[in-house]
Amino acid sequence: LIVWEIRQSLSIDPTPGLRQLSADPPPVVVVNSDVAISKKVATVGYAVSITGCGADPLIEGAAVLKHAIHQSSVKYDYKMYAIVHPDGEECGSQLANVGYTILMRDTPVAVEDIKGEYLRTKIKDNGCCGEKELIKLEAYTIIQHPIVVHLDLDTLVLQPMDKVFDYMLGEASESSIQSVIQWKDLPIPQGEINAFFTRDYNMVNPGTKYKPVQGGFLVLRPSMETYNNFVDIVREGDFRGGSGWGGKVGPFYGSMTFQGLIPYYYDYLHPNTSLELNHCIYNQMCDNPRVDPTVKDVVHGKCRTGEDHCEDCRSRPIEDVVTAHFRSVKNLGGVCRRAEIEFKKDSVGNYTDNGIEYVPIWRNRGVDPVKDPDRTMSINSKVIVKG
Repeated sequence: LIVWEIRQSLSIDPTPGLRQLSADPPPVVVVNSDVAISKKVATVGYAVSITGCGADPLIEGAAVLKHAIHQSSVKYDYKMYAIVHPDGEECGSQLANVGYTILMRDTPVAVEDIKGEYLRTKIKDNGCCGEKELIKLEAYTIIQHPIVVHLDLDTLVLQPMDKVFDYMLGEASESSIQSVIQWKDLPIPQGEINAFFTRDYNMVNPGTKYKPVQGGFLVLRPSMETYNNFVDIVREGDFRGGSGWGGKVGPFYGSMTFQGLIPYYYDYLHPNTSLELNHCIYNQMCDNPRVDPTVKDVVHGKCRTGEDHCEDCRSRPIEDVVTAHFRSVKNLGGVCRRAEIEFKKDSVGNYTDNGIEYVPIWRNRGVDPVKDPDRTMSINSKVIVKG
């Protein structure tokens, strides 16, 4: 069924020898189920942001991410978007070749228009991408979808996110979402939930009250009103040295942009309108849960979450993981996952019909996938991209 699905989604490019994924593949046939869903509940928008062009090509990661979303989109349909800053147009526009709708967007607020002097003079050097990171906020403007998921390109979707989508659309009970949120002992806020995210506990000390949101994953309810609120916050620029947004949120890595704006908005300005997901299930990064290094598979130090006892995400079985984030991939000796991507070309340099083969390998700490394959799970799939 998977092979049939991929082959049916291919369209012949006018250029001889090249193929590409069609922008609108046919409805997915349900895999691992005896029932096929022909009509989807709703169409979810998936967005990535391109702030600039580097030495590495983006199209391969974009193709793999889209294919992973395609395979996991059973109950809900999907549409892919690339939010592209003018500095990233040369490479970002190529994502149209693998089925992304390109949204050219400049930074929502020009740096010179920021009123707060501290933010205006510092934001360009903040985080990974300076003020250009703010184009992620453009995901809120994709209002033709009831839900938009913003992901980094180094993310892999392994399972459907239906529990989150169902709850966001009012189609599921509190008990259904309870199993995937971070803080199960806290009451779930009553009323509409407008965002789901995970936190980056590695960026701050355990005692920090307002912790950063991990910038590579956000499930949001699109809204021009919310977007305009963010724009107003940035334009006002009330970011204070030593105490962050409104003197409450920050400073930490990326706190002037996305990683700080999201918790400032949902935790401080609009509390009880968002939920934190379990970061061992969603946006799984296999990070060390404690402040001190792990030595010989033994954890040391306080829990970064502030708990007395905290889960080590590196020991989570891959069967539980919904999305994985390859933020800090190292060699096999020190981490629990890697992604191998093989690009196959013919004699004249065109990508062949074997296309991209990606093999994400998830392994528990200390497990050698060669010596102990029974404790390692791999997922194999292929996707065709235009050469």
